[in-house]
Amino acid sequence: MSTWLMKSEPSEYSIDRLEQEKCSSWFGVRNYQARNFMRDQMQVGDVVLFYHSSCKEVGIAGIARVASLAHPDESQFEVGKYFEPKATREKPIWYCIDVAFERKLQKIYTIGDIRATPGLETMKILEKGNRLSITPVTETEYQILLSYLDTE
Repeated sequence: MSTWLMKSEPSEYSIDRLEQEKCSSWFGVRNYQARNFMRDQMQVGDVVLFYHSSCKEVGIAGIARVASLAHPDESQFEVGKYFEPKATREKPIWYCIDVAFERKLQKIYTIGDIRATPGLETMKILEKGNRLSITPVTETEYQILLSYLDTE
């Protein structure tokens, strides 16, 4: 089992919405490295740290699980924000996975909290210039985070 940190702007899709819907496709990812994580590495049951970005309180807002293996992202075929003119049903370019709600944190574990937590200094989310919407979290980082997230 692996752990992933997945960013979403709450104005686009929040942990509250996932809690209401219970399960949703994580579509619209248009970065090849993030796509490859979903397509090639994510497995059903993997942990997802649901991270709110580009908002007043940036940080981990909840926990979800990967609920499906990668499948073609339907939004690439629909004219609009995520349309990909080079994609075909036979040769899709973009993939997504489904995520299932597990729990919402009582208090967002902020980026400041992450920076201040011993043992998390090398987390991908803290790397200068990192803008990936999906990053792997090591088992050690996850265990450290879990000890803080479970006390909230």
